Formats: sequence, structure tokens, C-alpha cells
Amino acid sequence: MSKKIFYSELAYVAGILLLALGTALMAQADFGLSMIVAPAYIIHLKVSQVLPFFTFGMAEYTFQGLLILLMVLLLRKFKLSYLFSFVTAIVYGFALDGCMLLAGLIPADAMAVRVLLYVVGTLLCTAGVAFMFHTYISPEAYELFVKEVSAAYHVEIHRFKIGYDLVSCVVSILLSFALFGFGHFEGIKLGTVLNALMNGWLIGIYSKQFERRLEFRDALPLRKHF
Repeated sequence: MSKKIFYSELAYVAGILLLALGTALMAQADFGLSMIVAPAYIIHLKVSQVLPFFTFGMAEYTFQGLLILLMVLLLRKFKLSYLFSFVTAIVYGFALDGCMLLAGLIPADAMAVRVLLYVVGTLLCTAGVAFMFHTYISPEAYELFVKEVSAAYHVEIHRFKIGYDLVSCVVSILLSFALFGFGHFEGIKLGTVLNALMNGWLIGIYSKQFERRLEFRDALPLRKHF
């Protein structure tokens, strides 16, 4: 089967938009967000009680900035691409805030609608991550952390992703307890646990399908700058 050419720059745009829209749909479903974004969402919920202008998108690039700092400490090195990753986090933050406004227009009172929003949101998010793994442009800190640390410690990337998701889930629970009180869950519900178990597997499936059907090429001579 001949492969279709898909430019890596378009993979970057698709990844950002799919992640933002998928996250917004999951937030509207209210079954629990992906464990990856749950910590930022919990921080947003708490801080916005005091600072109403502090959006989910702002919380995202603030948290991702801290994650990049942790990665630098673990790897004991710094690359210019890490700064570009923070720029990606800011772009994603603005896209997320826009998608949150759009998703908020969807009435989600019926259980069937909420389930549909959750399923579609999960599929969009995992597809977005798979696209981000196929672009040379610095991804969000979440994907960059998985990519860089798994390579540095010689761990298969999809297995490392599953472990990272499970750790993020635990961090989200502890953060929710710390900010809202023991036994109080914010942003993390059954859907979060399901995501922790399924996301790495779904990303692996998407990646294999993309690589089977698409040939990723650069449209611009910018790879060396990232």
C-alpha cells in the first residue's frame, strides 16, 4: 500500500488542535480529565477561586514550565528545543481556552451525551499525542518529557508513557486532596483512571496506523533549529 505524504509541520498543528479540542470535550463530559492535564486543571480550579482570570490554558503552560525544569534536572542538560517546547505550551494554552469556550456551548445534561463527549475527547487526545510524536517541532512538555527521558534511560517510549500516565494519576489525586481536602476529588474520576490504563495503548495503535499509511516529511528546512 502506497503511503500518502503528510508534512510534519501539519502533524504539529493537528496535534495541538486535537489535544485542545479533546481536552475541552472531556472537561465538558465531567467524567474526569486525562491524568496528564488533571494536575493543571486542579491548579486552575483552586487558583481561579482567588484570581478569576487564571484560565485552564494559563495553568497548563505554568505547569508545563515546571515539568521542563524537572526534565532538565533529570537529564542534567539543556537544549534550545526545551524553550520551544514552552512556546508550544503557550500556543496550546490559547487553543485550549478557545476550545473550552466552544465545548461549553454543548449541552451535556444527558448521560449519553456525556459518554459520547468523553469517548470522542479521549480518541482526539490520543491521536493528538501520536501526531506530536511525528513532528520535529518541539511538542508540549508532556510529550517532550516522555520522548527525552525514555530515550535517555533506554525505555521503550510507549511503555514509558503508560508508566508516566499512572504516576500523573497518583499526583493528581494527591494534589486534589492537598488543595481541596482529603477524599475530595476534583478533575479526577473514573474516566481519569480509564485514561491512565488506555492512553499508552491507544497512542501506540494510532502511531502504527499513521506510520503504515502516512509518510511524514518536512515541508520547511527548519528541523535543525528544533
